Amino acid sequence: MSGPGVGWYLILSAVVFGTGALGVMLRRSPLIVLLSLELMLNAANLALIAFARQQGDLDGQVFALAVMAVAAAEVAIGLGLIVALARRDLPLDVDQASALKG
Repeated sequence: MSGPGVGWYLILSAVVFGTGALGVMLRRSPLIVLLSLELMLNAANLALIAFARQQGDLDGQVFALAVMAVAAAEVAIGLGLIVALARRDLPLDVDQASALKG
């Protein structure tokens, strides 16, 4: 199988993960934070699939599918919370949303 080596995929995965981590730490919008978390999960998936390619088995790809299912659930819950905040006219700021009370 030709193409880039596993190291290149891992470097790309580290760059994408770093971009996602910076987005989580620097942004206040919950939508941007969710997108940054998705970037981090996709970077982990890329690393898993790169290692699965290196080993020649499908274990990493199966685990990446499980991570995608968790990411889909995380987005559904996160978007539901954002819609609930917007309907109550609460500020969509991550720092202020941490002090919510029922």
